[in-house]
Amino acid sequence: MQQIVEAVYENGIFRPLKSPELSEGQEVRLIIQSKNKISPDRMLQLASEVYQGFSTEQIQDIEQITLDRQNFFEESANQ
Repeated sequence: MQQIVEAVYENGIFRPLKSPELSEGQEVRLIIQSKNKISPDRMLQLASEVYQGFSTEQIQDIEQITLDRQNFFEESANQ
């Protein structure tokens, strides 16, 4: 039987947030999948780094291309 059990890792122990449907002493296999939560401040920081290292002219060129996507893709297809 497969279940998805949300848990918190504290002091070296996984603590389920809800009781799983298991018998006492039953062996299980855990596959850990982290929930990546990004704070609004971190999201803003990452967004501010998108154009890092580009000149003002390069940024303007990139933004123009993104605004004119239809022509951009048509040119790429014809080349």
